[in-house]
Amino acid sequence: MAQANTIYGETYRHPARATPMVRRIGPADLVQALRKGWQDFLAAPTQLIFLCLVYPVIGLIAAAMASGAESLPMLWPLVSGFALVGPVAALGVYELSRRREVGDTVSWIDALEVRHSHALGSILALGALLFGIFLLWLAAAHLIYQFTLGGTPAVPVEDFLRYVLTSAEGQRMILWGNLVGFCFAAVVLALTVVSFPMLLDRNPGVAVAVRTSLRAVAVNPGTMALWGLIVGGALLLGSLPFFVGLAVVIPVLGHATWHLYRAVVA
Repeated sequence: MAQANTIYGETYRHPARATPMVRRIGPADLVQALRKGWQDFLAAPTQLIFLCLVYPVIGLIAAAMASGAESLPMLWPLVSGFALVGPVAALGVYELSRRREVGDTVSWIDALEVRHSHALGSILALGALLFGIFLLWLAAAHLIYQFTLGGTPAVPVEDFLRYVLTSAEGQRMILWGNLVGFCFAAVVLALTVVSFPMLLDRNPGVAVAVRTSLRAVAVNPGTMALWGLIVGGALLLGSLPFFVGLAVVIPVLGHATWHLYRAVVA
């Protein structure tokens, strides 16, 4: 791995429960993780599983568009906020990458075996934390809407979208919404960039996994920021058109996250 020889941390008698050592990595390691993630996806395609997750999002959008402007203000925060709980959705592909790493022959059905993980309790606890952050994001998005466009009367969908894009109030909502959303995404990235794979791999407990994830970001701020941009850009491209591309983007990013964990955590 590029620049993987610099290690931060200490050696403990019980490494499974201690904060492990964290390596410094570079952009080349991200490329390597993505390449391995693509190979894992080709070995055990899981797009059908993720299509089952994406279709409800498509249905939600269609329902909001059909019901009129009343549902539109919270539609984008709700859809974009799903990225905050994305690490939970990727648990199955982490398991596939873990099995391939030890030489097992895998198929998509093996992704469901994560439910038997010895770390299930810790995974559920961290997942509950992410769901709480997701709810906080929705509350923040609602407040931003109320302070910017809260007095806007109900209008047809086309007029509402035009008003959001052309009015000063709408542009303020977009600006503040994106800034606050970026902060929420950065927090989730720092908390989970290696924590879920680490729990699945060695189950050191939620506190150690989260602490290791935070240290990985602190040691590699530029590289992790680049990884966040890659993830955000890939999710955006996968959303076009009609979110169907996410059925490939999410598992590939999940596999790549496993290999990024292997590159970062000693």
